[in-house]
Amino acid sequence: MAQSAPLYQRIAAELREQIRTGKIKAGERLPTEQDLMAAHDVSRNTVRLALGMLQNEGMVTSTPGRGTIVRERIMADYHATWAETRDRRASDQADAFQSEMAEQGRHAEYRDFAMSLEVAGPDFSNRLQVTEGDALVSRGFVRYADNQPLSIQVSYYPMDIAQQAGLVVPNDIPGGAIRAMAKVGHEEVGYRDEITARMPTPDEARKLQLGSGTPVIVYARTTFSDKRPLRLTLTTFASDRNRVIYELGDVRAYLAQEGAEA
Repeated sequence: MAQSAPLYQRIAAELREQIRTGKIKAGERLPTEQDLMAAHDVSRNTVRLALGMLQNEGMVTSTPGRGTIVRERIMADYHATWAETRDRRASDQADAFQSEMAEQGRHAEYRDFAMSLEVAGPDFSNRLQVTEGDALVSRGFVRYADNQPLSIQVSYYPMDIAQQAGLVVPNDIPGGAIRAMAKVGHEEVGYRDEITARMPTPDEARKLQLGSGTPVIVYARTTFSDKRPLRLTLTTFASDRNRVIYELGDVRAYLAQEGAEA
């Protein structure tokens, strides 16, 4: 960084490089404020501005009594084009997310489950082709891998489909809602995906344990049978620990290479 940059930015850049190169590893403490003040001959305020930059970038977290710790950044891969295929080949008690995490050697679980009835506003009524004001069933939870929150997922279903598939219950569905719908004749055959990015709401930041300044990725999937839309699923990913992957066309050469490297 240019010497003309403010001191706190230069200190942040130095620490950032030490984290990037592994000199300071995930889970390790950064030097104390006193050590940084002495090493750079700067005030406490300058040091705190530098550490604040790294916190805003989601690289470190500050915990009373423990100091400033480098955050572990294990990325989870979500293969959007494979998700429904995974759902169909998973075990009776697993779904796409659980299967995906298992293949990455991670333990998946759902927490903070909530089921409620919602009123379809203009956007949802258009996506699900229901009348504005109709009742929708929403089912949501926070998805974790190895005790780390990865994403918040909420799915919205037209009331008649939810009732037929047994989704109007305040608990998880063994095997997932997709197979529950398919068993009563509502099989998903098409998908429309939209991906956007924004800053999180305070509730999202709390649930996903996001550092200040960390955005989220919002992934909206509308699914269809051969007759009608079946569900709208909104997944809010923590951007610092998720990759959304699409493979389009013939990717056999890539898959063969991936298999050889495994």
